[in-house]
Amino acid sequence: MGDDVAALLLALATENAELRQQLATAQDMLMETAIDAGQLHARIEVVQDERDAWRAEAERLGARNLRTG
Repeated sequence: MGDDVAALLLALATENAELRQQLATAQDMLMETAIDAGQLHARIEVVQDERDAWRAEAERLGARNLRTG
């Protein structure tokens, strides 16, 4: 094998290793983002449930005030 071919193979192997590392880093970041998104979604559901409860309470009190008002 000539020196040029060996140098080319070494360069390709190095680039391949770097790209694999970049891919692994991107996959880790994507997983962290997915976890964060899931936690945010769960928190949004809690806030929406609280909002719905307050809305129902306001409607109940409004209806009571109309009857007694």
